[in-house]
Amino acid sequence: MPTRRCPPIALRTALPTAFIGAASLLLNACDSDPAEPPPLSEDALAAIAADPGAPNDQLARQLDELFTNDAVGETRAAVVMHGGQIAAERYADGYTADTRFVSWSMAKTVTAVMIGMLVADGKLSLDETPPIPRWRRPGDPRGEITLRQLLQMRAGLRHTEAGNPPYESSEVRMLFLDGRDNMADYATSQPLEAEPGREFEYSSNTTVILADIAARVLTDGSDDPETRRKAVAEFLEARMFGPLGMESMVPEFDAAGTLVGGSLIHGTARDWGRFGDFLRNEGSYRGSQLVPRSWIAFMTEPSPASGFYGGQTWLNRESGIDRDDTLVDRGPETLFAAVGHMGQYVLVSPSQKLTLVRLGHSDQEERKALIAEMLDVVELYPET
Repeated sequence: MPTRRCPPIALRTALPTAFIGAASLLLNACDSDPAEPPPLSEDALAAIAADPGAPNDQLARQLDELFTNDAVGETRAAVVMHGGQIAAERYADGYTADTRFVSWSMAKTVTAVMIGMLVADGKLSLDETPPIPRWRRPGDPRGEITLRQLLQMRAGLRHTEAGNPPYESSEVRMLFLDGRDNMADYATSQPLEAEPGREFEYSSNTTVILADIAARVLTDGSDDPETRRKAVAEFLEARMFGPLGMESMVPEFDAAGTLVGGSLIHGTARDWGRFGDFLRNEGSYRGSQLVPRSWIAFMTEPSPASGFYGGQTWLNRESGIDRDDTLVDRGPETLFAAVGHMGQYVLVSPSQKLTLVRLGHSDQEERKALIAEMLDVVELYPET
């Protein structure tokens, strides 16, 4: 059997600092056989379809890392779709294909598609002030905010997503404290802190404003909660969830009938995969163009204020697919994502005909390792 040869001294002394502690183990292993990877478990092998579009064993091993590597947190579900078909699918104990998972901020991307449909219907315009009564009062400086700026998170409103202490953040106050019964009223009442259009500021409050705008145009400005809730729920079902076969989707509404469009839509991992694949196909599904291709292009192009964010969608630029500028960009530049709190991801790579869904629970540090593991899966697929 072949034996390992020791690397030259010059190479060993050039090892990164992170590996110094393992140097003695490396040296002792120089004359031994290379370690074989552990055999794949039945669960790992069973997760892979017959023709997944990537090497079966490699895909099984990389997907297994999402479930067995403690550094990534807790993966509860993972679905890989290639060319519109499920290439791999796996669930942790206690979760199944029928489990509905909370979107957290992945809902923002769903809300953006809904707004795009209303723009296509002629009910809204990207570069006009949206129909928010308090902003349209004479002399209100918020009247300069456009729908485009809201979608690109550059409205200039005083929305602090992660405050210190947390209960002082705009997001927490809107979702759980004084704004919870009428979230849009709370979000639209905040003053400007920057000139509209100038600065990027990620904000769940902003997406609730978008959901409120949708309710207003679908109900001719009704304030009746049930009328608003019904109109938006029926629109989503008729125009998006129904046509895409996303039968599990459950959107949440506040007491005023506004969709909690930045945080709270529930669905199975498969249905989140269907949504991602719909985006990969530029808004088309089985020959039907549900939203214009130009709208998906808008959602996935960098905004003037941010190279890593488009229209309620994260882009694989600068800080990659998450908000950590210490990470090294990997994967195709055209890769984009819907990203949710605590490690919810729908990664979409059109050039690879690939959609990867990961749902679970990971803190900020764990997400660094998680992103690396997800990109290991992505990089198994060639660009076409």
